[in-house]
Amino acid sequence: MVVTVRSLGLQGIAGYEVEVECAVSGGLPAFDVVGLPDAAVKEARERVRAAIRSCGCGFPVSRITVNLAPAALRKAGTVYDLPILLGLLAAQGDIPAPSPAAAFLGELSLTGALRPVAGVLPMAMAAARAGIRELYVPAENAAEATLAQGLAVYPVENAGDLIAHLRKERPLFPAPVWTRSPETVPGPDFAEVVGQENVKRALEIAAAGGHNILLIGSPGAGKSMLAKRLPSILPDMTRQEALEATEVWSVAGMTDSRHPLLSRRPFRSPHHTVSPVALVGGGAFPRPGEISLAHNGVLFLDELPEFQKDALEVLRQPLEDGEVTVTRAAGSVTLPSRFMLVCAMNPCRCGWRGHPSGRCTCTDASVEKYVSRISGPLLDRMDLHVTVPSVDFDALRRKEQPEPSSEVKARVDAARRRQRERYGPEGPLCNAQLPPALVGTYCALDEAGEKLLRSAFQRMGLTARSHDRILRVARTIADLEGEERISAAHLAEAIQYRNTDILKG
Repeated sequence: MVVTVRSLGLQGIAGYEVEVECAVSGGLPAFDVVGLPDAAVKEARERVRAAIRSCGCGFPVSRITVNLAPAALRKAGTVYDLPILLGLLAAQGDIPAPSPAAAFLGELSLTGALRPVAGVLPMAMAAARAGIRELYVPAENAAEATLAQGLAVYPVENAGDLIAHLRKERPLFPAPVWTRSPETVPGPDFAEVVGQENVKRALEIAAAGGHNILLIGSPGAGKSMLAKRLPSILPDMTRQEALEATEVWSVAGMTDSRHPLLSRRPFRSPHHTVSPVALVGGGAFPRPGEISLAHNGVLFLDELPEFQKDALEVLRQPLEDGEVTVTRAAGSVTLPSRFMLVCAMNPCRCGWRGHPSGRCTCTDASVEKYVSRISGPLLDRMDLHVTVPSVDFDALRRKEQPEPSSEVKARVDAARRRQRERYGPEGPLCNAQLPPALVGTYCALDEAGEKLLRSAFQRMGLTARSHDRILRVARTIADLEGEERISAAHLAEAIQYRNTDILKG
């Protein structure tokens, strides 16, 4: 007898439907799993065998064949334990065949208890698209699965409860749709940063337009402190943005059962020893890297010149396209990677170049060698280059309370609203994502602005990319001022943030 149980799988961060076909036939006892399973899927045989006996059911002493269709796609993980168990029990008549409108997923322990699995959100969304109406998942994954609308999600503690439900002996009830509760834990705030008003202004511009920013300053100037407070002024994520980011975190197994939907924009800060694969993603079965975990959020690279050159160069294409395609022997997957890149670095190897103490011992040649670790193409993709000066004593002892993040965020939100109204629901989400074909339309200059930009282009040796990025930054500055047209003052402020001479001390 052959019984088919619907389940789901993952390819990259996208879910797809899997049919688990279980056949119990005569012959010498054997248990084969086919359909390109990995080692974890093959080991399901032993987990299912022990779980069936723990539930008080008999394991069929027959030839068992389990096919995971479509057989051309590789299957990975422990998500198929539960549908295999149900298929075997239905094939030998212990339970009714599961409804074709229901799908099942989950990892089994040897006692029959269900353990949580990674990637439930994208699989639940794939189930909704496939017309599945009932989804049975481990209890710890239920809140996350309810984020996919149009499904009745049933939390399952152990296989025995599900067997009783299918036999109509002891029904299970759908989990309520998870709703976000107000957050009570405050995050880092700009009110904790004294001085550095010029850097705060640059970060406000970066947040308002989604621009990349490079911070250059001596140790202790506050580069990392300022960067870590950037998420506090970023606009709140829309539900669609939150779902996109949560899908990536779900596949990486980083979601929280109590708060399954990301409420704040991601902030990722990998160590400078990170490898290129850890940044972009990969592995035998491609998994998201740091740039995908930072999708719709911030990727912060502290001590930028200390990163491997290969690791930095892999960022160039994702910064332009907002996605990265990873190809391995197991297949090719496209991962989202639209993020704000925030970098921090010292001006020289010792870190004290330009410091009032005059303690720098680096020569001009050593400074040039240190800075040359950052390639020109990557530097050209940074919209704002900002000097972070050392904070003087009077600023540290000042009694006035610095402006809190809430006030800055209000201005950022207003600027983002102007951008959404300008570009419409189908347009870019922010000025940094404005395509080159539309830069001329939405970033028009008056005569004074044209003269200023021409002079800067020739004097600074700008590229076509930096030309467009200056205009996008100027557009953001105008939005912060509530102006519809870009003035020469807006353009002049944008140009000053492209001064690469600060990298030479």
